[in-house]
Amino acid sequence: MNQTAELLETSSKLSLERDRAKVPEKYKWRLSDIYPDGEVWKHEKERLTAELGKIQEYRGKLASSPQILFACLELVSRLSKTYSRLYCYASMYSDLDTRDTRYLGMEQEMSQIGAEFSAISSFVQPEIIASLSREQIDRFLRTEPGLELYRHDLDDLLRRKEHTRTEGEERIIAEAGLMADGPQSIYGIFSDADFPFAQVTLSDGSTVKLDKAAFSLRRASSNREDRRKVFSAFFDRLHEYRRTFGAQLYAEVKKNVFYMKARHYRSCLEKALDGGNIPVTVYHSLIENVNTHLPTFHRYLNLRKRMMGVDQLCSHDLYAPVVRDIDLVYTIEEAMERILESLAPLGEDYSAVARKGFADRWVDVFPNEGKRSGAYSNGSVYDVHPYMLLNYNGKYDDMSTLAHELGHTMHSHLSNSTQPYPTAHYSIFVAEVASTFNEALLMEYMLKNISDDAVRLSLLANYLDAFRGTVFRQTQFSEFELRIHEKVERGEPLTGDVLGELYEQINRKYHGHAEAVCMVGDEMKAEWAYIPHFYYNFYVYQYATSFTAATMLSEQVLSGDMTARARYLELLSSGGSDYPVNLLKKSGIDLTRSDALEFTMRKMNQLMDEMEALVEKRSGGE
Repeated sequence: MNQTAELLETSSKLSLERDRAKVPEKYKWRLSDIYPDGEVWKHEKERLTAELGKIQEYRGKLASSPQILFACLELVSRLSKTYSRLYCYASMYSDLDTRDTRYLGMEQEMSQIGAEFSAISSFVQPEIIASLSREQIDRFLRTEPGLELYRHDLDDLLRRKEHTRTEGEERIIAEAGLMADGPQSIYGIFSDADFPFAQVTLSDGSTVKLDKAAFSLRRASSNREDRRKVFSAFFDRLHEYRRTFGAQLYAEVKKNVFYMKARHYRSCLEKALDGGNIPVTVYHSLIENVNTHLPTFHRYLNLRKRMMGVDQLCSHDLYAPVVRDIDLVYTIEEAMERILESLAPLGEDYSAVARKGFADRWVDVFPNEGKRSGAYSNGSVYDVHPYMLLNYNGKYDDMSTLAHELGHTMHSHLSNSTQPYPTAHYSIFVAEVASTFNEALLMEYMLKNISDDAVRLSLLANYLDAFRGTVFRQTQFSEFELRIHEKVERGEPLTGDVLGELYEQINRKYHGHAEAVCMVGDEMKAEWAYIPHFYYNFYVYQYATSFTAATMLSEQVLSGDMTARARYLELLSSGGSDYPVNLLKKSGIDLTRSDALEFTMRKMNQLMDEMEALVEKRSGGE
């Protein structure tokens, strides 16, 4: 066996290994970079709680001088940075084994401290609004240079003045934070640690427990009957627990309705988007424009049907390889090397940081029993470095996911390195631009270095899957999320059955079920219970908007436009120093218009033109 084959076999075994103790250390996070051990964490936690009371010393004094206002804001900022570091340490350890109550307890402690922190500091914003006019704040900014760090926050506070309540009301809203994470926390523990996942016997005689990582792997099987069994078993089991999942999601939506009413917004959507000063028309236009382009999506589905050679495309066919006998498999080392090579258009400085992250255990690579599902990047430990969580299975999608999370990581690194803490945290609205940009660079690199028609077809199919999964699927989720909030805002029920019926209706519309483009089976009505992002308060639409922005930006950078590259790197280094729509405009993208989406649809059709030509070429040669 040659070295490459040995690496592939080792990587495959680690993807299937569920005992974390057997995974080599180099594939695990080194969380000691945050705190050496739990005792140091405990000491820092106690020091934080002892300092929280100092905030109260500024009550009633914020308008007395610019120096006092600055001192208060600096104290809150410093304590916030410490709190974030403490919370991340606990939550990331908990994510490595959601069954371990020790770290879950630490995370819960931090949630309680966070609610106390919010309550103690709840007087700050109402007092600034009540005691300082626009003119006074401008004078304070001229008098105290240190306040310049907080200019954007102060401007934003005045912008949201009508949604800031009295001190007493703000304290109640802050203390409600003790309950706010309940639905998401319960969902996470139930769905990742306690849920009785189904088992299925596959065509090779093996019996597989379909936890989320196994489902993600097995749904891409080349055996169609195995895929059908996997989908049926996985989603049928979710459907059995639809009442519990429904109660959890209903609780999440009710929480959002509470904050909407407490802050005097007209809708949960308006409340969620106003934090980043995003016009609600951006959300509604996305749904409307994507629905207009469903024929493009259906063209993709029909092309997939043709390439797979099936009489009728079904939901369980959407993750399977479209080119026979081409299984794109990569060890984690191969994935990292290809990603690093794909980053060359962004310059050596960018690549050097990425290389360091791979070498210095910023990534927790493989799945294990009890580990949080999915993937993410956490860049909230300002003075250390970002961390990436994966559940790597060795497929192209897994390599692309690593590129995606590395985009977030580099965004965090550049913002944290360039911006002071008060302006380092970037908006979610712009966050997904960096991640999808890296996915596009990886794909273009792979296509540039592949000449084999079959492999090229397979990669193009993966590229189109990204359009499907990010633009159409995430917009489908966004439409569902909007509708469930509207139902509760109108006082309508939101049971598991109601959720299933609504999800099925929207899902079938997007996939052209009525026109027999792609048949969406009855089991898919439970898919909503599989999506953790419905607990993120109108998060998913930003995948779609960011994908369109990244598509335009990456094309400009790949063309060799150095000015475009400089604008893009400036975007990544800007943190939250301005509103996200404005930051994107500075990079050359205006998401209040449909230009980026229209460009993305043209790109998708160009890719399908190339695929159809290759299909014709191959069929003509047979």
